[in-house]
Amino acid sequence: MKRWMMVAGVVAACGAGAARGQVVVKHIQTEKAAIATGVWAGDTYYLSGQLASPVTPADEAKGTPAVYGDTKAQSASVFAKIQKLLQEQGLDMKDVVKMTVFLGPDPATGKLDFAGMMSEYTKYFGTKDQPNKPARSAFQVAALAAPWALIEVEVIAVRAK
Repeated sequence: MKRWMMVAGVVAACGAGAARGQVVVKHIQTEKAAIATGVWAGDTYYLSGQLASPVTPADEAKGTPAVYGDTKAQSASVFAKIQKLLQEQGLDMKDVVKMTVFLGPDPATGKLDFAGMMSEYTKYFGTKDQPNKPARSAFQVAALAAPWALIEVEVIAVRAK
């Protein structure tokens, strides 16, 4: 009997510990999208890679395609979009702890425009108003999934306690 009570006590203690250690996961998604915009795992938010919005939208009546601009213009759009999406989750750029940047070559020059990306990055990170800088990796890629895309950025942000 004592042995059974000891085993029951150990099992109960393990179960209580496991319940305390579980992380709440919440997917931010829509039915139309193939992936989640982001995923909360506890106080950590994983924002999916973001592409630029068009500088000039497509005009079907005129038959003109959307214009997305060069790396600098696309970077401005991507960082503004990331800030907006973070704010929708109660976060800001100061909460970004890790960033991954994927850069493709600009078709106009055939070269990677890292400086164009950095000119926009430095408007959000390491400023007087927002001195935090995330850990970051940047990769040159042959192409991104969208043929017009020159940059894609994903971030991980943590809600401060």
